[in-house]
Amino acid sequence: MNKRSAETSKQNILDTAMRVFAEHGYAQASMRTIAQAADISVGGLYIYFRSKEELFQTLMEQWIEDLTGRTSSALETASSPPEALRLFIAISLDFARTHREVFHQGSENGVSCAGESLLSFFRRRRRILEDIITAGISAGVFAPCPAEEAARIIFCTLRGFFVSMPMDEEALFSTEACVSLILNGLMARHPATDTR
Repeated sequence: MNKRSAETSKQNILDTAMRVFAEHGYAQASMRTIAQAADISVGGLYIYFRSKEELFQTLMEQWIEDLTGRTSSALETASSPPEALRLFIAISLDFARTHREVFHQGSENGVSCAGESLLSFFRRRRRILEDIITAGISAGVFAPCPAEEAARIIFCTLRGFFVSMPMDEEALFSTEACVSLILNGLMARHPATDTR
């Protein structure tokens, strides 16, 4: 099998596994079910992935890489810290809505399969938020506040959205409402000019 064919086969398995995990849940999905859905033998599946955990971790790593790339590209276009924060939130919520199965499996399976890569990803996301907030404070557009704590609050708000998504549709909020509320809390209040 040539390298291109192997990569195509591996990606087919990953795409199929994502659908199987979304349909059956992580606990109920088996390597046999994934192999059948991907139209390959179980032995063929084990050539690419040693276990269901490794397969799921590979999926998580793809999702992390995708979201990281989208975020980096968008933030390069941001003209101000409020715009950067708006983009960060919008991309995060859009990604969650588009990849509902990611967050469903993450809440069902915890971080056991994703391990340190997911925890490291969370830390990097919080650091991006902290950098945006610090830049906004330095520019005078965000009120002085502990940037690290503000980043944690925003990050946990977004994580709450992700975790609630598969369980409670009524708990979900719009991107615009989230951005507005967070920016209103961060924006510096400049006293009105006295015209007497």
